[in-house]
Amino acid sequence: MKKSFFAILALLLIQSCHSVLQPSDWDTSKVQIARDEFGVPHIFGEKDADVAYGLAWAHAEDDFETIQKTLLAGKGLVGRVYGEQGAAVDFFVHLLETQKIAKAKYEDSFSDEFKAVLEGYAAGMNDYAESHPKEVLYSGAFPVTPLDITSAYILSLAQMSGADRAVQQIVNGEAGKVLPDSNPKGSNAIAIHSSRTESGENFLAINSHQPLEGPVSWYEAHLHSEEGWNILGGLFPGGAMIFHGVNEHLGWAHTVNFPDLLDTYQLEINPENPDQYKVDDEWLELEERTIWLKVKLWNFITLPVPKKVWKSIYGPTLVTDNGTFSIKLGALDRIGAPEQWWQMNKAQNFSEWKAAMESVQLTSFNTVYADKYDTVFYVSNALLPIRNPKYEYTETVPGNTQETNWSSYHTFEDLPQYLNPASGYLFNTNHSPFTASDSADNLDPNNFAEEMNFSRRENNRSTRFREIMPKEGLLRWEDFERIKFDDQLPEVLAFRTNMDALFSLDPEKFPEIKTQIETLKNWNKRGDVNSEGAALFAFSYYYWWEKFEENGRKWETTLSEEEAAEGLIKAKEHFENHFGKELVALGEYQKLVRGEKALPLWGLDDVITAMRSEPWKNGMRKGVQGESYIMMVRFGEGLPKIETINVFGASNRPESPHYDDQMEPFLARDLKPMSLNKESVLKDAVRVYHPGEE
Repeated sequence: MKKSFFAILALLLIQSCHSVLQPSDWDTSKVQIARDEFGVPHIFGEKDADVAYGLAWAHAEDDFETIQKTLLAGKGLVGRVYGEQGAAVDFFVHLLETQKIAKAKYEDSFSDEFKAVLEGYAAGMNDYAESHPKEVLYSGAFPVTPLDITSAYILSLAQMSGADRAVQQIVNGEAGKVLPDSNPKGSNAIAIHSSRTESGENFLAINSHQPLEGPVSWYEAHLHSEEGWNILGGLFPGGAMIFHGVNEHLGWAHTVNFPDLLDTYQLEINPENPDQYKVDDEWLELEERTIWLKVKLWNFITLPVPKKVWKSIYGPTLVTDNGTFSIKLGALDRIGAPEQWWQMNKAQNFSEWKAAMESVQLTSFNTVYADKYDTVFYVSNALLPIRNPKYEYTETVPGNTQETNWSSYHTFEDLPQYLNPASGYLFNTNHSPFTASDSADNLDPNNFAEEMNFSRRENNRSTRFREIMPKEGLLRWEDFERIKFDDQLPEVLAFRTNMDALFSLDPEKFPEIKTQIETLKNWNKRGDVNSEGAALFAFSYYYWWEKFEENGRKWETTLSEEEAAEGLIKAKEHFENHFGKELVALGEYQKLVRGEKALPLWGLDDVITAMRSEPWKNGMRKGVQGESYIMMVRFGEGLPKIETINVFGASNRPESPHYDDQMEPFLARDLKPMSLNKESVLKDAVRVYHPGEE
């Protein structure tokens, strides 16, 4: 009986005592939040730290739940709220030691000025939690500190560097080259030099294709301090500054790139002692720790689950039935990306902005830049180690020699980059960094270290951009908008899977799908809502995507004639079963969904106006990733002219009028004018208040 009692007691361990939050006593009279007609927050403060406080408060008003998910991850507490699924994130945090790294590197990685920004953000978040206790997911997560915020940044950038995929591959017995994300993401960035525009302005399109909802979806904000911080743009939940956007002088856009950011090492384990591994004829001890994951079972009951994690001289280590492997990546070494972003936010010219970039604290991302001083620039930014050319680092490398263990990085000057090319334009759509402009201006990949392993692949968006971007002549603003909002696949498709068979089927050979075959043959390859061809293509595309996921077939393959026909047969059956007809328009099949609102949604995967969707209900699909936060900028005299739109709205709260008020203009591509001018913002604001005011 006693043994049973203690066993039950252990299983039903109550959560530890919760911290008691105290107000920070921040002087909120120095912080103003002005909400415009769409609810977008314009935050004004005396100091940068005041603005950071106001950003935390305003963002929490709009999406406190999602922000908490980011903060919980930084503290390794996700399992306490989200059970087993959350505990997997906590395991990852402990394996990478993001909290330990943050504590060890914080003082030396950040300036006093930027530490004040993080302190202001933490104070704003804690004060909001203290004032809204019913919204707190887990009270033990508060107070949040700058170290917790730093840990969350380290975790996010490590994940973006492929650490999660590397760990998953090791666990699955597939250690080696970090495979591409099975759910690849796409983004666009375009800069046009004033020499190519009719108005003599520099043009910039900021057009990231993020998930429409969740911890890496865009939030729009305007940050303005009396210390020179004045920028409008997008950030993710938990972000304390703008990630990409535009200030009074300049702007930039990020897209995901694919260089070799991470290495996997296989250790040589001592057959007589599994806790030792060999390096250059010496047996070293694996660092072993037992961590306790707290997994929520129900209500307030958590189950403590012990797990072991290891570490070698190379980095975080996993012991599996297939061997012992370590991973190494720059994101666990340099942690200054948040301050680099903040410095980019405040830069007043290209020299200052480039100086921030040259620190190479930001671990990846293509970056396309434009300003009011006739400069356009592009770099495929990455924190890349200098590796030993004797070894092939795209696969698993030997973990039994210091020869494979790197300790330094390529400089910013080593990276692929362009400054004011003669063609007058720069762009990236997640394609090769060596083809970012006109052919005459493009870079020779042979001039860059092979070990960087930048992807040289083109895609449909890069191919289509070249079809519609004039090689010469002046562009009107309307021309730029037409390019940015193009929704057509290129003449020659550039999907990783060759899908040409869809367009060459013989209707006499497959008479049961004659209508579908002829519809595709006559399709203009546009993803507009009224297109039946687009719906057919989308169904077949996703049908085979899901098949590949199920059977592990590689994307780099060719659909046979029989497979192409199979996809159209399934499309016909699906549309008849769910819509009562064999052909439907894309807008009937694909919807933009928010709460009770479901609207016809344009877009296909890998058109410039990209949209990826997933099964929803009643045979329909809903958009989940693609066009989301869009910013279009003209740099000329005075402040830049800015237009933006976000896919749903400024708030993630269903009761807010700004939960879905941008959906219709988003679908109509009707962007809203925005301003960096404090006086005009305050004049037109719907509401101006200090944090904490009702």
